[in-house]
Amino acid sequence: MGTAQPIRDRQDLKRFMRYYLTESPNPRNYAMVILGLHSALRISDMLNLKWEMLYQFEKGFYFDHLLLYKKKTGKKSCIALNECVKEALERHRQSCVPKPGHSVFSKKTSPNEPLSRSQAYRVIKKAAAETLLDPHISCHSLRKTFGYHAFKQGTPPALLMDIFNHSSFDVTKRYLGIRQDERDSIFLTMDFS
Repeated sequence: MGTAQPIRDRQDLKRFMRYYLTESPNPRNYAMVILGLHSALRISDMLNLKWEMLYQFEKGFYFDHLLLYKKKTGKKSCIALNECVKEALERHRQSCVPKPGHSVFSKKTSPNEPLSRSQAYRVIKKAAAETLLDPHISCHSLRKTFGYHAFKQGTPPALLMDIFNHSSFDVTKRYLGIRQDERDSIFLTMDFS
């Protein structure tokens, strides 16, 4: 399988999430991982974020929701920001002291320019290489991991289809690797003795 996979194991996921917090501290990279896992955003949408979309500079607080038009579909999206995301963003904000128009995930040399997709890919691949055994983890794995664990926790299929903008639950199951998990379970639990 050469496509991006979700991080299925919760212990692996915890190690992956904490890599840029404890193993190789980097507030920007940590915030990118946390926001990606908690928002189901594509990396292209994350890289286009400006601080003013997340943080109210005059009053000093994070918005409860992120409102944006998704780059791929052009559709408006409203995403709730939980405390975990806000804490990661605050750690990042304090480390870089941004202005409202600065990119949230900017290059170190230019706060107005976002990381390139290839730079973001290297950030995710490095954390995966250090914490996971799966070579099929990429930026898109953050989005798929959100969906996989939301499904396993009982999120209604119709809601996941809406979040991912899929036309059917079969597409969503394939996207998240659920179909293969179900097939593997049958093979692994079959016992004729």
